Amino acid sequence: MVLEAIRYEQGSLQILNQLLLPHQTEYEQIKGSEDGWHAIKAMRTRGAPAIAIVAALSLAVELQDAKLSENAEEVSAFIVEKLNYLVTSRPTAVNLADAARKLKRVVEGASKASSSDGPSVVKAYCDAAAQMLISDVSDNEAIGKYGAEWIEKVAPGKEVSVLTHCNTGSLATAGYGTALGVIRSLHANESLKRAFCTETRPYNQGSRLTAFELVHDKIPATLITDSMASALLQLKGSSERITAIVVGADRVAANGDTANKIGTYQLAITAKYHGVKFLVAAPRTTIDLETKSGADITIEERPGHEMTVMKGPWFEAGRVDLDHVETVSIAAEGIDVWNPAFDVTPAELIDGIITELGVVEKGQNGKFDLTFAMEAHNESVKPSTVGGL
Repeated sequence: MVLEAIRYEQGSLQILNQLLLPHQTEYEQIKGSEDGWHAIKAMRTRGAPAIAIVAALSLAVELQDAKLSENAEEVSAFIVEKLNYLVTSRPTAVNLADAARKLKRVVEGASKASSSDGPSVVKAYCDAAAQMLISDVSDNEAIGKYGAEWIEKVAPGKEVSVLTHCNTGSLATAGYGTALGVIRSLHANESLKRAFCTETRPYNQGSRLTAFELVHDKIPATLITDSMASALLQLKGSSERITAIVVGADRVAANGDTANKIGTYQLAITAKYHGVKFLVAAPRTTIDLETKSGADITIEERPGHEMTVMKGPWFEAGRVDLDHVETVSIAAEGIDVWNPAFDVTPAELIDGIITELGVVEKGQNGKFDLTFAMEAHNESVKPSTVGGL
């Protein structure tokens, strides 16, 4: 059974607190948009698709409990204001802004209906937000299918190994995952020899979260530090049959430049040098055609203490003591810290972009044509039928 990062029923939203993983599995109640904003900002929930869904549903819960005006336009204005607030929680991930734009269109359309009132606008919003949760799972499963098929064609008839970075699985989405969904599909097809995951400093989403999911699903996997990736491809690339590095994305620019967790760019460079395919897995909503290139992407910078301290349960005599949690210093006191959360991988280092409609490769001109993603941003919340590209 795939892990659930988000649990939602009408009037109730719970998120799996990812700061406590992998040692504790604790669900946290989200009672409104303010709770949602803080959960996203503090990274108790994270991953571009997941934060968009949590933001949308946190407001849905608030609306279902609030005493609002009967006037449709007033309720619509209230919802738009709250959506604008939620978008400020994480600026780099385009999925959050895209979800907010679509939900704004939903409520503005509902407020203009001839028989509209406050409750009808609330219902339209809540129905659309709930649909996002359902749609994300189906999109992820399609991404996994197309990505696995593409990799299997690169190495026909062979078991393959794949390296991934950060966390792009059930914990980062509504379920199944994007890049980790590709690994899940390879494993389900009995095509996967081994998955390698980086620890992903400084927040350790790989060692805490991806490793947790791989162990949970009984997928053969090995953890490495970020600085071991080049050595892995050099020393074990052939014996382990490492065919591809597959990562997620927080934003893909119109030219294919991709913003993802810090450390992705260096993986793309080492993949190119060692002749390993480098793939980005992301739904079409992550493709931002209004951002022309990676130079236009705002890179979020995180607090310095994320690099200088580390928190975890006490470990002694081979046993983890969950009742004894410590925060320890791991850097020289007084050192300056630069802590960007993301970096940008140039399109020329990317071999394919895996979407829910198929894998996009470069054309004869050596460039990606991503204009098909416009449909995903213009369509309603309910997705179109998934097909091949």
